[in-house]
Amino acid sequence: MTWLVVHTKSRGEEQAADQLVVQGYEVFLPRIRERKRRQNRWQWVTAPLFSRYLFVNVPLGEQSVAPIRSTVGVSTLIRFGQSLASMPDAVIEYLRSQQSPELEAREVEDWPHKPGDQVEILAGPFEGLKGIYQLPRGEDRALLMVELLGRQNSIVVHTESLGQVV
Repeated sequence: MTWLVVHTKSRGEEQAADQLVVQGYEVFLPRIRERKRRQNRWQWVTAPLFSRYLFVNVPLGEQSVAPIRSTVGVSTLIRFGQSLASMPDAVIEYLRSQQSPELEAREVEDWPHKPGDQVEILAGPFEGLKGIYQLPRGEDRALLMVELLGRQNSIVVHTESLGQVV
């Protein structure tokens, strides 16, 4: 058995995985659960770990890979020259060991902001100010360093009102 690398269509990982399972292939789609800002607030989102990629376990020579290429959601099989790209079993096992069985995803527990990140306050009395993220204060607040009245000041704001400065 060989784990082949499948390149999917944009946002087609789930659909491709489902269709390949229906066709009888063993599929592994590593996922990650993380906090992302959506609709002006932070939400937990489960998404593919490798955008547009998944893995299919195929006994080469015994099972045809031709149907994989024409599966809904699949763009192509990754190749290096004429040979199909394969992933070692040890790598797949490692990725599987990192997945939470309940979530079928790896959970990123860190808040998206790290100490030293430049952030923008998107809501509240300090809306529009930019500051430097210092550290979390409880579950729903954070300490920021902002410039007010010509000097650096520490303020505490709700984490829901923070956005990343690009």
